[in-house]
Amino acid sequence: MGTQAAQKSERYFVPQPSAWPFVLTASLIALLGGVSAYLEEDHIGPIPIYAGLAVAIYIIFRWFRGVALESEGGMYSAQVGRTYRWGMSWFIFSEVMFFGAFFGALFYARELSLPWLGGEGSKIATNLTLWPGFEAHWPSNGPAQLGGAFKTIPAFSVPAINTAILLTSGVTITMAHHALKASKRGACILWMWATVALGCAFLYLQAHEYIEAYTELNLTLRSGIYGSTFFMLTGFHGMHVTLGTIMLISITLRLMSGHFKPDSHFGFEGVAWYWHFVDVVWLGLFVVVYWL
Repeated sequence: MGTQAAQKSERYFVPQPSAWPFVLTASLIALLGGVSAYLEEDHIGPIPIYAGLAVAIYIIFRWFRGVALESEGGMYSAQVGRTYRWGMSWFIFSEVMFFGAFFGALFYARELSLPWLGGEGSKIATNLTLWPGFEAHWPSNGPAQLGGAFKTIPAFSVPAINTAILLTSGVTITMAHHALKASKRGACILWMWATVALGCAFLYLQAHEYIEAYTELNLTLRSGIYGSTFFMLTGFHGMHVTLGTIMLISITLRLMSGHFKPDSHFGFEGVAWYWHFVDVVWLGLFVVVYWL
């Protein structure tokens, strides 16, 4: 029995009970509830948003620290490493489905609903009854002209720059990965800080783009179907870039603390997988939302 228990403990690591998942859930509820209330103009101010965001960031860093200490303490076996890889793979798959739903909504609105409202394929001329004179051109805020006239952001302006930034960041994190596997820790750290800087530059330019959209182009969440799909897709992607940048900072600080080995560094690889996923999603956004 003693030998079996020892073999089981070597194969599976059971962490100590933690309150972090519950606290993080509460902070995310406060954050999302605050944002939702703010968008509906039925709120008590930005306090729930700021409080939820601050607590969430704090918990994430503390949680990362606990996982890092477990890893550096030699508590993880090869089996734990495999489960981490499977877990990260399924997480990224769920993210693919998440963005796939919004891309699907954009496709439905643009390729199916809008032509139908314009009279295409309608045998009873529903468009003439409901929305006479409506022309089905994209981008559109719908036949009701919700939000009034607006302008779109040219693809080959800030979005093209952001595309170049994210593609470059994919190269820099790959260079960091190769440097880590070659035991060149100094070079790895430099490449990682370059990746962090590129992620921050992307977020800065996207914030500038949003300010321009609201103040100069009258492109807002209220701009009908185009405005809602535009901000849902680009906004959620921006949130993922923010989380990814926090993760990049975390593993870079771990590298500077001497963590990760050339043959054992899944914490690094998991973040790299996530960052490459963010890159690929942005390419889809650039082509479908901005360009076409």
